[in-house]
Amino acid sequence: MALLHPQFDPVAFSIFGWPVHWYGLTYLAAFLMFLLIGKYRARKMPLLGFKPIELDDILFYGVLGVILGGRLGYVLFYKPADFLAHPLDIFKVWQGGMSFHGGFLGVLVAMWWYGRKTGRGFWQVVDFIAPLVPLGLAAGRWGNFMNGELWGRVSDQAYSWLMVFPQAQSADEQLLATTPTLLDHPTIAAVYNAMGGLPRHPSQIYQLLGEGLLLFIVLWVYARKIRPVGAVSAVFLIGYGLMRFLAEFAREPDDFLGLFAGFSMGQILSLPMIVFGIGLLMWSYRKNNSAA
Repeated sequence: MALLHPQFDPVAFSIFGWPVHWYGLTYLAAFLMFLLIGKYRARKMPLLGFKPIELDDILFYGVLGVILGGRLGYVLFYKPADFLAHPLDIFKVWQGGMSFHGGFLGVLVAMWWYGRKTGRGFWQVVDFIAPLVPLGLAAGRWGNFMNGELWGRVSDQAYSWLMVFPQAQSADEQLLATTPTLLDHPTIAAVYNAMGGLPRHPSQIYQLLGEGLLLFIVLWVYARKIRPVGAVSAVFLIGYGLMRFLAEFAREPDDFLGLFAGFSMGQILSLPMIVFGIGLLMWSYRKNNSAA
C-alpha cells in the first residue's frame, strides 16, 4: 500500500501578520549552507585563493544569477510561445516557473562577471563554488516535496515508498480518463480504491538524495585535494547531469510539454551537461599533464 503525502501547511509562521512560507525558508537554508560551507572551504584550502569574507559577494552574484537565469530559462525552455504572446507575464514570478538549467546558466554568467571583477579566471571561481551547490539543491527539492509539487510518475509496482499526492488529483483524473486500463493493475486499483489517488514515485526525494546529498559527498571528497583547473566543475556537470537524467525517469514530465522521443525536457537539457562535463574533464587533465 502506498503512503499518503503529508499535507504540510505551506506557512511556517507569521511575523506581524506577514506569512513566512516553508518554501522560502528552504531557499534561506540553501543560502546559509552555501555561506557556511564556502567559508569553511576557503579557510581549509587557502591555496584555492579565496578568503572567507568573499563568500558574501559570491552569494550575492549567485542569487542574482539563480533568479534571473532561472526565470528566463523557464521562459525560453518551457513556455516560449506563451510568454511571447504575453511578454509581461515574464515578470509574474509569484505565479511560479523557474528552471534549474536556466538558473545554472545564470550562475555561470554571474561567476564569470565576479571573476572578471576580481581578476580571477572563470574556472577558478566555478571550481571553488561547485562543491557548495548540491546541498542547496537538496534544500530546494525538500521544498518541492513539502509543497507536494513536481511529483513522480505513476507506478504499478508494490514499492512501499510510493505516494499518493492529493495535489495531483486533477492529473490523476486526467490520466485515468485517457488511460482507463491503469486500473487493471491490481496494485494501482487497490491504492486508488483505498486512497482516492494513483501511486506515484516521490521523485522529489529521489532528486534530493541523488543530485543533492550523493553529489555533495562525491564533490566534497573529490575537491579535498587541489585538482586541475576545470576538473571539479567537470565532475559537477557529469554528476548532476547523470543524477537528473536518471531521476527524470521517475518524475512526471510537464503536462504542457510531455515527452520527446521518450525523453523529458529535463533529460534533454541534462545530456549536454554530461557530454560537456566529460570533455571538460579530459581537457583538464590533458592540460595539467602537458603543463607538468
